[in-house]
Amino acid sequence: MPGSTLPPFPDDVRTHPLLIIDYELIKAGDVEEVNRLWEAATTIGFWYLKNHSADQEVSDMFDMGAETMALPLEERMKFEQGDNGQSFGYKKVGANAVDAAGNLDSADFINVSKDDALAYPQVVHRTYPSTVNARMENTIAPFVRKGLEVTHVVLNIFNDKLGLRKGTLERLHDMEEHSGSETRCIRSPPTQVKEVMKSLAILGAHTDFGSLSFLHNRLGGLQVLPPGHDEWSYIRPIPGHAVCNVGDALSLFSGGILQSNIHRVVAPPGVQAEYERWSLVFFTRPGNSKVLRALVESSHIIAEAVKKRPDRNFETGSTAAEWFARRVKNQRIGNRTGPETWAASRGTEHTPTAA
Repeated sequence: MPGSTLPPFPDDVRTHPLLIIDYELIKAGDVEEVNRLWEAATTIGFWYLKNHSADQEVSDMFDMGAETMALPLEERMKFEQGDNGQSFGYKKVGANAVDAAGNLDSADFINVSKDDALAYPQVVHRTYPSTVNARMENTIAPFVRKGLEVTHVVLNIFNDKLGLRKGTLERLHDMEEHSGSETRCIRSPPTQVKEVMKSLAILGAHTDFGSLSFLHNRLGGLQVLPPGHDEWSYIRPIPGHAVCNVGDALSLFSGGILQSNIHRVVAPPGVQAEYERWSLVFFTRPGNSKVLRALVESSHIIAEAVKKRPDRNFETGSTAAEWFARRVKNQRIGNRTGPETWAASRGTEHTPTAA
């Protein structure tokens, strides 16, 4: 299992505190805990989640990732994402730019579509390596279901707080519609292996593409740039705690009330940098046909929020599928023509030039 014996996160680096939200309490409707979640989601857009009961699914997913990355590169490359804007599949090291200058990323990862995982053995979007197929039903699908369960609890809370008619946000994430929702298992090399990468982002500054991210880290490396700050801060990994964050889609639907905050991944701090870094995410994204725009007709709370932000454009004119494909496609180094390609990959970042 990746990351079973790792050094502790150091105490001498800048970190940003996050609220710790108890999943069992919000699922039970505890008013105080629900209000704390709302505070986190509307200020920085990040929070820790404890008591999510996904530890076994997470451990199994890390094993799946390790088995997949142990395949020969030639085999993994048969399932590479390609440059057409598809996210599902394998992404090799150096396939994406991490900034406007065209510096390359230093991580590889395997993405599995929610639709493919739940329909297996039927193929919805694409095929995957043998190591993925072998674990599709007993490892990947259970992690997908756990991610969807957490997402829907959180979406229903946000739905109520935004003054939306019951089920509005759930319908925008209809399970019957295909979407960009996916699992991602990421491997980053120790910095002693890639010295040139020490000063560069493993994953460039960005906001997340979709609605909600359910992240599990074994080492440090995740950094946030909170609104109003001009320096990056690490998020300290806490064993057994997920890190959740709001993405572009929920920020747009809510008229900017929910915060899709900029973040990046760099080398882990201190002696942790000497170890291979693994992380795991479930990304929930809206149904492919859903248009990303503020739900002003459905909520006076959202309508008022939009009025207060004349500087922001909440009418993207883009479906979730188009938004996702644009961002993925323009990060690919194979599609780069210059800094304008990086600019075309941006989302709702409040500091779009940050790297």
